[in-house]
Amino acid sequence: MDPIPLYCMPGMAANSKIFENFNLPPIFEINLLSWIPPKKDESLSSYAERMCERVTHKDPILLGVSFGGIIVQEMAKLISVNKVVIVSSIKNNSELPFTMKMAQKTNIHKFLPTQWINNIDHLALFAFGKGIKKRIALYQRYLSERDPEYLNWAIDKLVHWKQDKIQKDIIHIHGVSDTVFPINNLKAPFVKIKGGHAIIITQAKWFNEELPKILKKN
Repeated sequence: MDPIPLYCMPGMAANSKIFENFNLPPIFEINLLSWIPPKKDESLSSYAERMCERVTHKDPILLGVSFGGIIVQEMAKLISVNKVVIVSSIKNNSELPFTMKMAQKTNIHKFLPTQWINNIDHLALFAFGKGIKKRIALYQRYLSERDPEYLNWAIDKLVHWKQDKIQKDIIHIHGVSDTVFPINNLKAPFVKIKGGHAIIITQAKWFNEELPKILKKN
């Protein structure tokens, strides 16, 4: 029996090293995706279409973290998939936090100086949530996607994501202490686990033990 292809998409500003502690059973073949530079004024759908070109298996499982979770949901609209798993992410735009909903109306995010991303303290807070600074030396190796044009594009597409319905049979795994996408904003169904926005790193042992069970059950 051929292994089941599992494609993993990191979160905004992060690289595929966030999956380095994944140790799933050999029934799964892990394929790591990475961010590509967006074209000028590129739509989210167009970007997802280009990302689909990197998928070389039929009916894969797509797993995305944070903004990467939004990307894999958009990809699933374009290609046939086995399952979609999102981690520390949202299923539709109603699950955005209040500050991002306000940005939809004011476009205040367009005035953010994304050069602040070069400050690793600020970047870690943005990518992994509060409480992460104490472990900054550990996490800075994961945050290599710092191009201001990419970050401007990604923040804008996140804030203005147009999905208002929840895709059928999506598997959503979320940390109870997530400060980027607070769990109180989420709608069922989702799997609650210990940890914050960086659970893909901090709870790797849980994923290695429980994700295969979840995928088999669903």
